[in-house]
Amino acid sequence: MKFKVSVIGAGNVGATTAQRIFEKKYADVVLVDVVEDMPQGKALDILESGPVLGTDSKITGSNGYEETANSDVVIITAGIARKPGMSRDDLLLTNMKIVGSVTKEVVKHSPESIIIVVSNPLDAMVQHAYNISGFDSKRVIGMAGILDTARFSTFIAEELDVSVESVNAYVLGGHGDTMVPVIGATNVGGVPVEKMIEKNKLESIVQRTRDGGAEIVALLKTGSAFYAPSAAIVQMVEAILLDKKQILPCAVLLNGEYGFNDVYAGVPVKLGAEGIEEVIEVDLNTEEQNALSKSVDSVIELLEIMAKNANS
Repeated sequence: MKFKVSVIGAGNVGATTAQRIFEKKYADVVLVDVVEDMPQGKALDILESGPVLGTDSKITGSNGYEETANSDVVIITAGIARKPGMSRDDLLLTNMKIVGSVTKEVVKHSPESIIIVVSNPLDAMVQHAYNISGFDSKRVIGMAGILDTARFSTFIAEELDVSVESVNAYVLGGHGDTMVPVIGATNVGGVPVEKMIEKNKLESIVQRTRDGGAEIVALLKTGSAFYAPSAAIVQMVEAILLDKKQILPCAVLLNGEYGFNDVYAGVPVKLGAEGIEEVIEVDLNTEEQNALSKSVDSVIELLEIMAKNANS
């Protein structure tokens, strides 16, 4: 029996994620969106690639949640992008309502599922989904660290003209301007990156990583990144469905790890069939720990805004 994965939100990120999972052959996919006929059209287009790709997986488009019932993994990409003139708080509160309503449907139809949240602002949205779901925190996970780490690794590999497979790196903290690329834990072929790239250049790579999403938005003019984000989501899905016990940076609820409690932030975790099976604590120097604290504080600010508006 194949696994079942539902993707909520059939925009570029959601549809590309659905396509990538369909092509893996081990899961049937349901693609959900509120726009009438759009997810059905995208799902049919993807389904018709099956004979070419040699996959008998099924993919279904829907405007409701009945077809998602009993999903093993549900991926939430639904939400709006920030528009000109829209404040960060406006974006936060709009997506809070969307993610909250989606999460209620997920719980209703797939109470045993693992939820992966991709909607922005990521860390606040995954914490909101956790609060609404009532699930164990190990089954509500945010995707951001894999994407940020992939960008960091890409820029390092380009600078050194080496394979990306030779780069080992982690980016921790919130998904935004305060993310923390951990230089001390980054090596290339086992050699510390600080010995291979001079300090100023390394600092510019760190900043480019933090600006990674904005750089793509500026180039596209309309829309935002979706190829790399969808690849990052699928790496998480595969680690869960195939019980890989893979160590990956994900947004998880911290309960004392790294000195934080009851807040979601990006850290390395062991990801397997149960969801988060272990939080991995990387040694951080004082500068990195302070940067992580600043990053977590920025997440807490968003949570406070959400709490205030939820009670108003």
